[in-house]
Amino acid sequence: MYKASAIKTVRGNGLWYRLKEQKWLFVLMFPAFIATLLFSYGPMFGLYMAFTNYQPGGGSFLHQFFGAEFVGLKWFEYFFSTGDFYRVMRNTLATSLLTLLFGFPAPIILALMLNEAKQGFFKRFTQTVSYLPHFISWVIAANIVITLLASDGMLNNFLVMLGVVKEPVAFLQNGPLFWWIIALSNMWKEMGFSAIMYLAAISAINPELYEAARVDGASRFRQMWHITLPALRPTIVILGILAVGGILNAGFEQQYLLQNNTVLEYSEVIDIYAYKYGLQNSMFSYGAAVGMFKSVVAFILVVIVNNISRKVNDQALF
Repeated sequence: MYKASAIKTVRGNGLWYRLKEQKWLFVLMFPAFIATLLFSYGPMFGLYMAFTNYQPGGGSFLHQFFGAEFVGLKWFEYFFSTGDFYRVMRNTLATSLLTLLFGFPAPIILALMLNEAKQGFFKRFTQTVSYLPHFISWVIAANIVITLLASDGMLNNFLVMLGVVKEPVAFLQNGPLFWWIIALSNMWKEMGFSAIMYLAAISAINPELYEAARVDGASRFRQMWHITLPALRPTIVILGILAVGGILNAGFEQQYLLQNNTVLEYSEVIDIYAYKYGLQNSMFSYGAAVGMFKSVVAFILVVIVNNISRKVNDQALF
């Protein structure tokens, strides 16, 4: 009896002790906590719009917002029953899966290659060059892609010169090719920056493990396979869970900037669809319902993949 009460007291004192000892860390965290509440959780009350027939008009915003006609799941049913649902989901999933296929392993491979590079200048130069596209806005990046893939662009000139094609290919006017262009341009833009997390994980590996492997006669490939990759597994699992959870986040800026009238059937993803109907057509409640559908699916996917990962690899996000 005494021991149980003593343990409870120690636990209570331990919590307050940590709060007192780390008070300045909590003070530093407080602005981020407030910002998260204001900009991440505060706007969530707007989800109510998805269940109403909201139309802006005269009077205060709150009166119009909460006084709008409640229609329940009407907008969700409308979205699922229209022919747009299949087309938008097809474009979103095709783009996201291709982006995941190319974009997820690419930074891992780049990090492993940079880790194996022994020439200091070459390694630093490659890292810097690979990071740069991340800091370029999609407005500039899209123009680079358009210029590269134009009929008189560098890629077409190169293919014609090698005799691969007889005449220039209209890359940006080909619907199915548009998905691949989005996926590859995403990989190019984010690969270097995403590799930073894997390089950080690699830097935490004990060098003595590599020394012991070299003594045992392990090649550099064997060291990478049996030491580096297993050490990266927790990072890969966590980022993989987040990537699967965001599979409906096919993007907005790149599709919106790279699309044209000839590929609209293949370029319209969920975000562009919600923007078009929610803002351009002033169907605010419908746009909110489409956005909420995407968020709910993302949450369900994160939970499912997280549970599978916990059972299979004993690694999970939460």
